[in-house]
Amino acid sequence: MFDLDRFISKSVIFRSGSMFAEDIEKNKEKLSQEIKGKSICVIGGAGSIGSSFIKAVLRFEPASVVVVDLNENGLAELVRDVRSTHGLYCPDEFRCYTLNFADPIFERIFREEKGFDIVANFSAHKHVRSEKDRYSVQALIENNDIKAKKLMDLLCVYPPKHFFCVSTDKAANPVNIMGASKRIMEDLVMAYNTCFKVTTARFANVAFSNGSLPDGWLYRMRKKQPLAAPSDVKRYFVSPEESGQICMLACILGNGGEVFFPKLGEEQMLTFSSICDSFVKAEGLKKVECGSDEEAKKFADQMTYESDSYPVVYFKSDTTGEKAYEEFYVPGEKIDWQRFKSLGVVKETSRREMSEINTFFRELETIFAEANFTKNQVVEAIKRFIPNFEHEEKGKNLDQKM
Repeated sequence: MFDLDRFISKSVIFRSGSMFAEDIEKNKEKLSQEIKGKSICVIGGAGSIGSSFIKAVLRFEPASVVVVDLNENGLAELVRDVRSTHGLYCPDEFRCYTLNFADPIFERIFREEKGFDIVANFSAHKHVRSEKDRYSVQALIENNDIKAKKLMDLLCVYPPKHFFCVSTDKAANPVNIMGASKRIMEDLVMAYNTCFKVTTARFANVAFSNGSLPDGWLYRMRKKQPLAAPSDVKRYFVSPEESGQICMLACILGNGGEVFFPKLGEEQMLTFSSICDSFVKAEGLKKVECGSDEEAKKFADQMTYESDSYPVVYFKSDTTGEKAYEEFYVPGEKIDWQRFKSLGVVKETSRREMSEINTFFRELETIFAEANFTKNQVVEAIKRFIPNFEHEEKGKNLDQKM
């Protein structure tokens, strides 16, 4: 039987254990002090990172956990996973709600609970494919930014002791609207650091996270469909377990206004095609590299259960918004390399006045109110707010690929 955790450990991150284990052990007393007996609200908790964060903090015995997510099936699996994991503490009050964090129902829950000690927001449009046209761009910015501002205003009513919001490596020198929306989110939440403590983290790719390309290979293999991957895109990777631990460490141990990122060297970057090679081999098969999608689909259609070969298609990236490399910080940001063994901390990022943020948000909402607004109008507005935003429209998006 294919063991995904073992494959990630041996073929993707090349670590037998978490790279953050030492930092967690060193700060165990502080983590316990800040989490044990406390109330926690996790928004977007059914996703890969959110659910891993929940499992990370549960080990420190919080008094209650409230989870909000639109993915009803994901919440059901989260509960089953938590309650089926040996040795994982689950408080008596572990409640999951299928709703949007911008819904009036969430506001009612928040006010009646009189807030939470710890609030972590993982709700996000996270895929570059989420910007194919003006409708998807509006939905992306509504979720990642406009609704996030509504949440921040609500939190001011009963300020949490710790607030964390997940970001992305793509927020550093963004080249796609998703990355730019996360940079806007960083500027937005940091403006509230005067009201309560705010931290965030820029991420490497989470290996086989929900909806990711490698996660898709599991489904393709199950359906006897070909595997596809870019051959020229290099990425850093962390395990699902490590993703939750990064967020817990940033949320609890970070100082207000700080951005965390994993200390990963360039030599640890991998192409998706190389991971795909290892994946096919781990399944006990030999890859057959096809020259086109049609050739690969035809090969897959003719396979039998006795076949020991599997079709793959590798290609050069040519879609809008794909960044050829990853970076966690930009020149001018002050970095603390010493505080943690496996985490770097951006101590000083650019800060915006709330008035500037409000003006920009009004501009976005004015654009979205127009009947025939264009994707380019949104891009130009973002460029005025983020001068180093380098968006290149290539006329092709990821939904046009296998």
